[in-house]
Amino acid sequence: MDDLFARVRRLAEPGAAPDPSLLDLLVRTDDVTPVREAGRVLAGVDPALVLPPGRAARELRVAIVASFTADNVVSLLRVALLAAGIDARIRLTPPGQLLSQLQTGDSELARFAPDLTLCLTDDRFFLPDRVSPEDLDGTRAESGDRLAAFGDAVAAFARHGKGRIVLHTVPLSAERPKTLIAHEDRARLGRIWRELNLGLLDLAEPGGRVGVLDLETLLASTPIPLRDERLHRFAGMAWSAALEWRYAREAAGYARVVAGTSRKCLVVDLDNTLWGGVLGDDGPENIEVGSLYPGNAFVAMQRAVRSLRRQGVLVAVATKNDPDLVERVFAEHPGLLLRRGDFVAVKANWDAKDGSLAEIAAELNLGLDSFVFVDDSPFECELIREALPQVTVVRVDGDPADHVGALVSGGHFDLSATTDTDRRRTELYQAREQRQQWQESRPSTEDYLTGLAMTVRVRAADEYQLPRVVQLGARTNQFTLTGEPHSEQRTREMAAARDCLVLAFEVEDRFGDEGVVGAVWIARQQESWLIENMVMSCRVFARGIEFAVLQTVAGLAADAGAVRLEAEFRSSGRNGPAKKFLSDAGFAWAPGVARQILPLNPERDLVPSWITLRHEERTTAHA
Repeated sequence: MDDLFARVRRLAEPGAAPDPSLLDLLVRTDDVTPVREAGRVLAGVDPALVLPPGRAARELRVAIVASFTADNVVSLLRVALLAAGIDARIRLTPPGQLLSQLQTGDSELARFAPDLTLCLTDDRFFLPDRVSPEDLDGTRAESGDRLAAFGDAVAAFARHGKGRIVLHTVPLSAERPKTLIAHEDRARLGRIWRELNLGLLDLAEPGGRVGVLDLETLLASTPIPLRDERLHRFAGMAWSAALEWRYAREAAGYARVVAGTSRKCLVVDLDNTLWGGVLGDDGPENIEVGSLYPGNAFVAMQRAVRSLRRQGVLVAVATKNDPDLVERVFAEHPGLLLRRGDFVAVKANWDAKDGSLAEIAAELNLGLDSFVFVDDSPFECELIREALPQVTVVRVDGDPADHVGALVSGGHFDLSATTDTDRRRTELYQAREQRQQWQESRPSTEDYLTGLAMTVRVRAADEYQLPRVVQLGARTNQFTLTGEPHSEQRTREMAAARDCLVLAFEVEDRFGDEGVVGAVWIARQQESWLIENMVMSCRVFARGIEFAVLQTVAGLAADAGAVRLEAEFRSSGRNGPAKKFLSDAGFAWAPGVARQILPLNPERDLVPSWITLRHEERTTAHA
């Protein structure tokens, strides 16, 4: 632990050397003291000193508004956010002003205009000391009134504020029920408190700006105290240091969603990770999966991986094993929950695993910073950390009963909500592999593209498509004009505004329906339409789809009387494909204008010959 302190303090020294492994150590420790110290030091340190080489931090404005003293949460949250790839500007509002900060449009909180607001409350906020413990009718009335006032304040902030706000359920301190001597009264108080927490959970908006973290359930499964009674009485600190740290790590998951840093692909080892034993040594019939320990722990791991896959996480395998033996086990072993069809790629060979991960990334057209690698081997984990620092590494050594907890505790794949596209993602990537195999059999690229028989459908994004549109904006790194996603609030505002337009586009071909693969955010003016951003999934690159979509935008703009399209472009260091698209489409910088311009006269034919373009009643077929 002294080494952690020393490494943290060295970062503040002039000419400090980078220490990219420090954050990983900090987020895995339960000792809050060095983490708190690190948060204070990191407030004045360049994030590049602690982030892996090649990984740039996303900037985010985060506010904390609390009903109690929460100063220590700030430093802990800073560490958790940096570990999630987020360089946050954090603002803590004064304690005791929670309702006024939320309700008032010109409050300190509102002026800060946070991308993410964390709203921290304790049991005394909903049930003050003046209500006697034995007065259960008064407890019900007071907590209900407080919940109603709190809900009104949250709704007010959702109307006038910016970004997403995250609430949480509230654990009840043991002191209050223990004060009651009748067991029936304790049970009644438990019911009242659960009604309060159900009310808090009901404040969440599906697909909206208000989220709720179930802190009560989290605390029930975590052996940490709710609070330090002395510090609670002395300094108004409602949470113990351990709970503050646990909350910070959970809140980082919400921040990942807002910042678009959630991971997309899980790469797993097999031996002693998805099953017990070593396949090559023990043979298929002797690997450990089954109803008894430790086999049931590996079954639980497979179940967790399968659940992630069904929610949109791409799952791949990187294992040092005989490929034929691996295929045989997935095809024949009766105890496996996972089968070959659950994976978008299986790399079974005797090569170094960093090479296997790089191959998977290239095949899926994903950046390595989208990957989480899980292995039991300390050698393999350290190899990936050193060779591919963009990849998040999770080591699952020791008791296999702890594997699932290690896999899910980081919140690496957190989303605001899952969409139909998420649930079909593995199937969509498998169809992509079929396209690639079919392409190899075609005599030319144009013959391949023509044979796909692609249809591109473009329409104004509706309530069903908007969650997917927001998700694409947040998670797309390569084909994006700005690298800065529109918030959910701004996207919904633009979709509803008369002078704006949000278009979603879908693709279908001979191998199936790809679903919503991209979106365009447009501000409409009389003479020009401004494309504020355009994003497209890497899954459908190199098919000309973006040009067909631009044809729709150009046609709509011309029909409305506009004479030009304008496009924002800001380099993120990774959005080269979008820059090339603008150039290939004919956009050019105009003198004295900070945007790229595409004149609409003469009319352009941008739709590739192999695409059928559909926009509402308008259909353009190129055969």
